[in-house]
Parts: sequence; structure tokens; C-alpha cells
Amino acid sequence: MSHHHAHCHDEHHSHGGDDHDHDHSDDITPALQNLLYEQIDFSKLVTLNEDESNSGRAICQKTWAQRLSPRPELKSSADEQLLVIVPFTGQVRLHSILLRTSPSPSCPKTLKVFVNADGMDFDTAAEASPTQELSVSQTSEVQEIAVKRAYFNTTRSLALFFEDNWSNGEEDETAISYLAFKGDFMKLNKEPVSVLYEAAANPSDHKSIVGIGQGVGRSIQ
Repeated sequence: MSHHHAHCHDEHHSHGGDDHDHDHSDDITPALQNLLYEQIDFSKLVTLNEDESNSGRAICQKTWAQRLSPRPELKSSADEQLLVIVPFTGQVRLHSILLRTSPSPSCPKTLKVFVNADGMDFDTAAEASPTQELSVSQTSEVQEIAVKRAYFNTTRSLALFFEDNWSNGEEDETAISYLAFKGDFMKLNKEPVSVLYEAAANPSDHKSIVGIGQGVGRSIQ
């Protein structure tokens, strides 16, 4: 995964200087460091009503460099609804949701987002009031949908309920080809402790960690 990430960064880097061919999907790029990619726990990411198994996970695993590739694609199966549950490896303050769909009737329309609702299913999604309801546009551009940050300060997981699509009930298939998240990532408090314990086995490592001056030791109390 880190290899992908480095590659993606390099590609973006070499792009920087020449804007003779300005691609407006790159307008979002300056805040790329806020992309929560390596902080998603892909192994626990679950999608309900997906036509092909693990396709929800697959579209979240696309890197920024792959955002415009049409495959893999997440498509709904029995009806137009999709429910994607995305767990993070720590606590996130979510800023926005990035997605790429299409200008077709299979483009999702209403997205209801629930914070920390790991065990959610379609019944609860339909009943519960969402943390925030968002609208998705019909476009083949990567769209960035901002959320009210105050509601998403302590996000450990997100349930994304794509309730309908733009077909007004005519089209059972909802399709999404890229899904990503932007925000601030906060490691959970217990993490620095385990790092210290592991490092303590090797005194020279221990010194370098304490020497970083990040106050790692202080966070134990």
C-alpha cells in the first residue's frame, strides 16, 4: 500500500510545474495530504446490496491517481440502494466525501451519512435519522461534497446510505466508480503506548522515539 501511495505522490509532484493542459479535476489536489486513504481499515469495509462482492471495497481502494478509471465499479444488485460501512483505523474529523459517478440515471442522488454506526443495515438506515443528508450531482467529474465538520469530529466509522438514484425509480442499478474521504486523522490514544512498549525492547530505538519531541511519553498519563 505504501508503494502505491508513494507512486501516486510522485506522479502528482511531476505534474506540478506544467499547467499547459489544466485538468480541472485537479483543482482539489492541493489538499491531497488530507486524503484519508491509508487510514481506512479496508479489511473491515462492508457493502450491502453490491452486485459483485468486494466492489465497494475496491472503489475505496483506488488511489487518487486511479480516480478516473471506470473499473472496478460498485453497482447495486436487487434495487437502487447501497450501504457502505467504512471503518477507520483511528479517529477522524471528516471534512468531505469525494466520489465519482456519471451523468446517467444510475448516478446516486440522496446520500445519508451516519457516524459510528458499524452494525447498520438497510432497515436501520431507513428508520434512523442520519448525521447529515447530502445530495449527489449527476456528473462524471470527481465531486467533493463537504460535510458539517462539527458533526464529524469523532468519527471512527462512517455508514453511507445511498438511498436512491436519479432515475425516479425507473432504474434499479446505482453505480459509483470512486469513493474517498478527506479529513484530519487522530491516532487513538492507546497507540503511542504500544509503540513505546515495543521500542523499550531496544534501547537505541527508545531513545530516538523519545527524542522526536512529539510528547509521545506524556500522552500516557
